[in-house]
Amino acid sequence: MTQKIDTLFENLWKDYLEVTPSARLVHELLGSGKDLINDHIALRTFNHPKVNIDQLMAHLTMLGYRECGEYHFEAKKLYAKHLEHDDKRLPKVFISELLVEEFSAPVQAIINRLISEIKPEAVTAGNFLYSGIHWQLKYSEYQRLLEESEYAAWLAAYGFRANHFTVSINDLSGFDSIEEVNQTLKNGGFDLNLAGGEIKGSAAVMLEQSSTMADKYDVQFTDLTMALPSCFYEFAKRYPQANGELYTGFVAASADKIFESTNSKGA
Repeated sequence: MTQKIDTLFENLWKDYLEVTPSARLVHELLGSGKDLINDHIALRTFNHPKVNIDQLMAHLTMLGYRECGEYHFEAKKLYAKHLEHDDKRLPKVFISELLVEEFSAPVQAIINRLISEIKPEAVTAGNFLYSGIHWQLKYSEYQRLLEESEYAAWLAAYGFRANHFTVSINDLSGFDSIEEVNQTLKNGGFDLNLAGGEIKGSAAVMLEQSSTMADKYDVQFTDLTMALPSCFYEFAKRYPQANGELYTGFVAASADKIFESTNSKGA
């Protein structure tokens, strides 16, 4: 079982690196050649029955993961859950889905057309969580989605893959605080997500988070190629609960701002 989980995350990581080359630089900067411990990964999807959270979770629950929390993002029209494994050395998984029915008819039509092009057997295939796109997309359709939801536009352009990996600051050698990590990143030339402040959360809510802004990657549409924000790297420091164990959940207000790491600045 552990080998299957390791293989899944190795494949998710390889796919993530293809569109996020800066992740290697983060490793060199913070790890000094040592492995970095991954706190969690994040996956995105639509709430359509064909590909909703339950469909993605099925790939993880069969490996021993279990649901541990749910989150609502009313402004961004998203719903999310996070999963954990009994083996605490394994990363947590945060899965969010777009509430398609809450958008305009034209946006719903584009999304439903994209989903209709996914073959049913692809959703249950072993590689689905890092399978990318399964549809054809015009740049004008991407722009239309972007008008109403950056999340929808990103998902249409990049499909199914890890939206980000997360360095566990608690397991990071040579750093005692998220401020030190952020300063090292800025000194290294990385742009950080400033939405809601450079540091999201606090010791009071038992979780502090920060993130880089997404890399740019050439996305091939049916009619042209355009460099768009791809994926980013997150950094998390967790604090102990009353029982002395580290908090393992997420803070919705902070996660809401982390989503903005892939914002398309005029793309």
